Amino acid sequence: MDRVTAAWIYDTLAEHYPDACTPLPFFHSPFQVLILTILSAQTTDQAVDKIRPALFARYPTPADLAAADVHEVEKIIHSTGFYRVKARHIISTAAMLVNRFGGTIPSTMEELLLLPGVGRKTANILLFHALGINAGIAVDTHVKRLAGRLGLTTRIEQDLIEQDLMNLYPQERWGDLTDIMIAHGRRCCTAINPHCGVCPVSNVCPFYQQTR
Repeated sequence: MDRVTAAWIYDTLAEHYPDACTPLPFFHSPFQVLILTILSAQTTDQAVDKIRPALFARYPTPADLAAADVHEVEKIIHSTGFYRVKARHIISTAAMLVNRFGGTIPSTMEELLLLPGVGRKTANILLFHALGINAGIAVDTHVKRLAGRLGLTTRIEQDLIEQDLMNLYPQERWGDLTDIMIAHGRRCCTAINPHCGVCPVSNVCPFYQQTR
């Protein structure tokens, strides 16, 4: 896709979703952003929101979580799914924050990717929404689906999709692009039975042209 059409898609969706924001809009600290984003894998925002108060009341700092009993953490986060793996990841991440980074959150992609359970998607969300850094584009299931349907990429691997999107859009738009596409994916361009008839960008959408 050419950059002019890609820019029009961004502008149109941004106008259509002025309230677009990242999931979990209640972040209080970079530490919470990090832990909650790890927990958000394969679950809903509502499930993570439900356990957030208890988790951070019990473990408000990286040091507290690093010293946690894994079974106690599992009980708190049980409803988020894959709770055993997630409990180990967030405890190990907290321990690395304490032991390697002095209890602070790293501010580079390279350092964040060293943390257990942190991939590029989580790192991009953290850097943008907690630290205001546009290091890349967080490619979740919504972004992947929309990018393919709209012809913004022909790739299926998340890292390659991210590269294609980064090549199409200026860096200052990367973080907002994720939020806008997530909003559109949830409200209109759903995985099953997308609402193409009311989609504001259907006129340039190859998926719509092929399926109508």
